[in-house]
Amino acid sequence: MADPASYRPAPGTIPTDPGVYTFRDVDDRVLYVGKAKNLRNRLSNYFQDPAHLNPRIRTMVYTADHVQWTVVSSELEALNLEYTWIKKFAPRFNVMYRDDKTYPMLAVSVKEQFPRAFLYRGPRKKGVRYFGPYPKAWAIRETLESLTRVFPVRTCTAGVYRRHEQLGRPCLLGYIDRCSAPCVGRISPSQHMELVDGFCSFLAGGNTDRVMRDVRHEMEAAAGDLDFERAASLRDQLGAMEKAMEKQAVVFSDRTDADLIAVVTDELEAAVQIFHVRGGRIRGQRGWVVERTASTEDSGETGGDGVASLLEDFLTQFYGETSELQNATESAVAGSSKAEGSRSREVTLEPVPREILVPELPTNVAKLTEWLTGLRGARVTVRTAQRGDKRALMETAANNATLALKQHKLARVGDLTARTAALKELQEALWMDEPPLRIECTDISHIQGTDVVASLVVFEDGLPRKSDYRRYRIKEAAGDGHSDDVASIAEVVRRRFRRYREDRSAVPVGEETLGAERLEGEVTAEEAEAGSKKFAYPPQLFIVDGGRPQVEAAQAVLDELGVTDVTLVGIAKRLEEIWVPGEEYPVIVPRNSQALYLVQQLRDEAHRFAITFHRSSRGKRMTRSALDDVPGLGPKRRAQLVKAFGSVAKVREAGEDAVAALPGFGPKLAANVIAALSPAADG
Repeated sequence: MADPASYRPAPGTIPTDPGVYTFRDVDDRVLYVGKAKNLRNRLSNYFQDPAHLNPRIRTMVYTADHVQWTVVSSELEALNLEYTWIKKFAPRFNVMYRDDKTYPMLAVSVKEQFPRAFLYRGPRKKGVRYFGPYPKAWAIRETLESLTRVFPVRTCTAGVYRRHEQLGRPCLLGYIDRCSAPCVGRISPSQHMELVDGFCSFLAGGNTDRVMRDVRHEMEAAAGDLDFERAASLRDQLGAMEKAMEKQAVVFSDRTDADLIAVVTDELEAAVQIFHVRGGRIRGQRGWVVERTASTEDSGETGGDGVASLLEDFLTQFYGETSELQNATESAVAGSSKAEGSRSREVTLEPVPREILVPELPTNVAKLTEWLTGLRGARVTVRTAQRGDKRALMETAANNATLALKQHKLARVGDLTARTAALKELQEALWMDEPPLRIECTDISHIQGTDVVASLVVFEDGLPRKSDYRRYRIKEAAGDGHSDDVASIAEVVRRRFRRYREDRSAVPVGEETLGAERLEGEVTAEEAEAGSKKFAYPPQLFIVDGGRPQVEAAQAVLDELGVTDVTLVGIAKRLEEIWVPGEEYPVIVPRNSQALYLVQQLRDEAHRFAITFHRSSRGKRMTRSALDDVPGLGPKRRAQLVKAFGSVAKVREAGEDAVAALPGFGPKLAANVIAALSPAADG
């Protein structure tokens, strides 16, 4: 048995989104499937003191070898995905939900002469069409009540139907036109079947908008006639219908047979996620993180990021190997017993589906499609998802790929052995006397040369030290309104090391000491003293985001200040080259080395911190508008102006007459508005 602490995810790596999680053993067999509104909160419960867990869960976490999760868009999608996977994998520790008793569904007995619509829980039966499962039984009941106003199909049981058939008079629902009363011959079987088809079409999403639009118009008409009780009832019915018909990106029509493939890349690696949709539901999910090769980076056919080339390689390898495995499995099944053959078919997916959805078309898509069609023995389509539920599921897959890549990188950083190897490799690559235990990295952020800011992040022993992060407002390099990244880098380096040179008490002038959350506020005396101690010694390695010009500018500043005990390098984004001052050519670090991963993480963290500071600064500067000080113009009128013209600039262009023509505005108020927006007022 594995200790749960050995496979517990690192703090902060579990997302806070809704999703489904699976505990798996060392052979990757699913032991338990669960859903959560917040994955981080839910999964943390499994890794608490084992004495606080019930015996079944305690046995499960000790039997498991690792945990995986899939992020979705809503709790409803999580419920449906959990339902599908429990039915597929039949996990041994899932005691509840195996017989569907907890999942309400809306059923229609389509094989009867007069089909019946009813709420149902339990195993599925032949001759009945099911919709769901749904998270709320009350929503199904109220939706059924609402839909029978539009589609008055039969909802009574067989006993009630026969009794009223014998009595020759309908039940109460028939009298109030909530049922077409087939029990007394008020409607023929063919006419009732048309109602049932419309009812099922609504539940399947075919004419949902029309029906809900009619209910909404009826509600508005009742409110207009001051029949507020009726309007409130229709409002509640509309809410119930919307709840029951909530869009789900994990459930499609029963004929949907597709693989959805998402790819997320950075400079070094790519995360690939594939969702297998069979019979309208996600039957499986797989993910990989692969190293990007030179061919996938330099390919520029579709966007220049190499995704098209990477997709061609992936599709060729994945479906080629899957088809070979499928052929081998079928040969083995043919020579085995029927029992073993049926068991194999239960867990085997169609190797090549009808449709393959990708973020962008791979290179040589025509030849690739022809090859896939030959593997399947029927037509295969490779395309991108443009809109609708498939587009939504593609976004969900891309989100999972992003999280997988992030978790993969954090796992590298969290590994003590990997961090030690990274520092050792950096020492050797940069000819340093000792491993760089403290590394600092700076980055610049601006918008077309304005609002220039910079960040300084600190890593110690290969881990972020957020209490030492710094941020800078660039002054000298942006004085003329134009950005100069080289001059900005020089200013940051000068401000970082000036105090260190003078009195070894380097608190950057004009900056605040930042904790993990705080981004604003004055520095107290205690904080200043603590910050002085943290920056009283230099880093062993200082990294600037840029190439040779930035590195030379930073080295000139260090020479000017007389700083000789700091190794300075720069990292260029395009080819991940490391530049050393005074060298004509960059240092090429192996792409799969731990050292390059660490440097890349430093650069990305500096970029993230600079962008965050820049957005917060820009947001505060832009919170006020020229319309705020116009006499007689309140919040509603300001919103009305922006809505009518689109922006403050277009209000100025429209002129007084156009503003005065708006409801509630007059010539005087319009004149005040235009006067406040005039260039003279701005000056």
